[in-house]
Amino acid sequence: MPVFYNPLKHRLQEGGKAAGAWLQLASPFSAEILSQAGFDFLMIDLEHGPGDILTLIAQIQAMKGSPTSPLVRATWNDFVLVKRILDAGAYGILFPYINSADEADAAVQACKYPPGGVRGVAASPRAAGYGQNSMDYLQYANAEIFVMTAVETPEAVANLDEILKVEGLDGIFIGPMDLATSLGHFAAPGHPEVQAVIHSIEERVLAAGKVLATIAGSWGQARQRYEQGYQMLMLMADGVALANMASELVGKFRAKYPQS
Repeated sequence: MPVFYNPLKHRLQEGGKAAGAWLQLASPFSAEILSQAGFDFLMIDLEHGPGDILTLIAQIQAMKGSPTSPLVRATWNDFVLVKRILDAGAYGILFPYINSADEADAAVQACKYPPGGVRGVAASPRAAGYGQNSMDYLQYANAEIFVMTAVETPEAVANLDEILKVEGLDGIFIGPMDLATSLGHFAAPGHPEVQAVIHSIEERVLAAGKVLATIAGSWGQARQRYEQGYQMLMLMADGVALANMASELVGKFRAKYPQS
């Protein structure tokens, strides 16, 4: 078993940019396809996706052999759930709905073995090679696991400066839909008030030297955000991409052959 190494985290620490995608279908097949496409990371979505711990493992297994780092958006900031996600072999976690420095610190603590945190130590899980040369994982996990929290509420925005001071926090993910809605503009991230708040988040995260991440709706938008200083962007989602392609093709067929 090789020494545990997270290429995504090192790429970001060196100032590089990373392209990612959501895995929301709980499918090892889409995980395999997108990892073979060459994404730097794939975000397995346990918050809004239908998957469980077994589908999570299947998706990570499907990515094995590719250079893609498997990340997971957790359902909640729960150290027991986090332990299971990391033991399954995730290289990092995105924590949703983090609103304070204490909550961010708890998220980091859940991802670290003692003395740096509270993650339970076991040599038997998948991440540690089922006990085969497990120290090659255990000794490096604290440094290699990537920890990111989401800013989705006015409370998180108000407490952002303190959140950014949390030791061991690698990055901030701006959740535009939840943030807009929590600011009183339902599902409208383009509203000027929301955009002003997002701009303030961007400035503070970049000034703190943390990784800045969000989603992009098009390649043009992605290119603009990379130029603004974002290092991580979600460029697509497996389910949405398939649905859009199918609708587009069927629409073209119906337009050409309306009576068929």
